[in-house]
Amino acid sequence: MRYAQGGGLTDAKRVARERIRLEAVGGFEDGRKNREIAAALRVSERSVERWRRQWRERGEEGVRSKGSPGRPQLSVAQITKLERELERGPLAHGWTDQRWTLARVKTLIGRLFHVGYTVEGTWRLLKRHGWSWQQPARRAIERDDEAVELWKKEVWPQVKAQRRPAAPGSSSRTRPASR
Repeated sequence: MRYAQGGGLTDAKRVARERIRLEAVGGFEDGRKNREIAAALRVSERSVERWRRQWRERGEEGVRSKGSPGRPQLSVAQITKLERELERGPLAHGWTDQRWTLARVKTLIGRLFHVGYTVEGTWRLLKRHGWSWQQPARRAIERDDEAVELWKKEVWPQVKAQRRPAAPGSSSRTRPASR
């Protein structure tokens, strides 16, 4: 993280930093050197170099604050629309089954609102609005618990123990199974 305690800057600190950059612009316009400006403002020369480059490319707007980077926000109306669309189900949105995955919800948000969320951000958004992960209401009728236990005890150890056959021309030593 860039700033202490895991956050960005408060609005007041953002304004103070912008004021320092604008003071640097005054030094650029007066023809002062980066070293002089950095010493006067008590910042690094590297920052002054970066501000000067931004100032040359975009003028004073180039050094102004871009605002809080915060997470993308959906309005109350957008959340309501998202919930309606989620209730319609994945089939209505072109997926082949009835499972809402976080990746699918993320894609849906992008399609509907042109806002980019990460998968983790999508989970936080859903959780904040009362949604939870899906769990089947009941077990499948076809499930055979005895067959599952038998497979776990007899078949799985054999599958787990299998090793890749050695390539022709390689040594006769067996390789450990990769994980």
